[in-house]
Amino acid sequence: MFPLIEFPELVQHYAPYFADVFSAEAFIQFERYISGLIVSENKTVDGINRLFVFECRNQSSLNRLLTESPFALEELNPARLRLLDSLPGTQLKRNGVLSVEDTFLVHYGDPFDQIAHLVDPTTGKYVWAHDLVNLHYSDDGTDYPVHFQLWKPTDVDALEHGLVAAGIPLKHSKQALKTDAPHKWRNYLQGVWRRHQRQPEVAALYQSKLIIAEHLLQAWVTAHPDLKLPVAFDNGYTQPGFCRYLDKTLRLPYVGTLADNDHVLLKSGSQRLDQFAEHLKQEHLAAMKRGGPPTFKPMTIRYKGDQERYYSYCAPHRIQSFGRQRLVINHRETDWSDGPVCLISNRLIWQSPGITRIRRHRWPVEVYHEEGKAEGLDHASRKCGTFKPLNDTSAWSPWCTAYCVPPNMTPPSNTSFNANSSSTLRAVWLSGVVRPKLKACGVWRSSSARAWHKASRCVPS
Repeated sequence: MFPLIEFPELVQHYAPYFADVFSAEAFIQFERYISGLIVSENKTVDGINRLFVFECRNQSSLNRLLTESPFALEELNPARLRLLDSLPGTQLKRNGVLSVEDTFLVHYGDPFDQIAHLVDPTTGKYVWAHDLVNLHYSDDGTDYPVHFQLWKPTDVDALEHGLVAAGIPLKHSKQALKTDAPHKWRNYLQGVWRRHQRQPEVAALYQSKLIIAEHLLQAWVTAHPDLKLPVAFDNGYTQPGFCRYLDKTLRLPYVGTLADNDHVLLKSGSQRLDQFAEHLKQEHLAAMKRGGPPTFKPMTIRYKGDQERYYSYCAPHRIQSFGRQRLVINHRETDWSDGPVCLISNRLIWQSPGITRIRRHRWPVEVYHEEGKAEGLDHASRKCGTFKPLNDTSAWSPWCTAYCVPPNMTPPSNTSFNANSSSTLRAVWLSGVVRPKLKACGVWRSSSARAWHKASRCVPS
């Protein structure tokens, strides 16, 4: 990577929006860190610090920005959201969608606080990781993170003592698990907590990812009482209690994704959802052969400027533990070779195009996680140059800011762009402004085959 001789123009233009969050010294470190996240291929603190030939400082000053957080994290995120809301392209819109998802921040080496041994759903293997719960916003023109919170693993001793203090009986026969099988003892306590979590004194003992998601959404509703955006989530969050909370307490519409082993309650009895979907598929194929009405009807949705075609079944059904829901079952392939995607919504009059569009807007949060990890923020940048671990969201908060700056904000029309940064090139065309003349600004000009190759894929034809 090539050294910076000044802050990138994008940083110079937008950084003042965050000046009130930091002291004068910390603000310079914030500008340096954001510049490095946007420009540098090496996202570690050491890699970012070595970029600068101006504002040269000891690496420890940049370390302190993250490890000691000389700013209020609860002020940085609102400042970012105020900036986004001040720009027409990123303002919240009535057709926007919220999505809830969590991601693993995998770590290696020295132990980290609040880390847990978790099963990675992509590999099926155990990894040491933090688990970050995100609330994400998406519409056809933009998407960005809204709120986030780090999930913390169970403090087994505190949970046991808290349950006893709350008058919740624990089985004497389970006490031996403390020493014989500690993981089973933890699972038992979590099960007891789950059954009594609606009691305030019990709820305070532990925050599951579902509870964190509820709190993030409650904060959203409090800040935007008149904007009832739908919430989309995958099957990990499609749980009866969470759905009831959205419907009855927050009064938000939702679109959840069911698992194959969920059950639909028919007049003939209970049936697994995958079996029900297969029955509908065979019914549809038989109807096509005899020229009858199709069970799955073709429909089209608009997503991020593109048209997407689906074959969809849509009807109200009773779903076990969820009650009466609008059930949508979608296929994409014309030969029905793809597996069905089963969705539910608490809005019983909604039709499949609207429900499918909302669910489709869940995907940007996955892209956000992938891009963050591709930049090394799951482990590389969460270690400072001395490999002192970061134990909170102090590294992820600036990343949220850097993520929002290039692709989503409209830069000033007279801005010169760093031609060696693929993310800045992407900003030029995605911002909707006239393509500026590219020149090296803020870096010493040299070729970067990797950056140019990646950037060429972002350039519209």
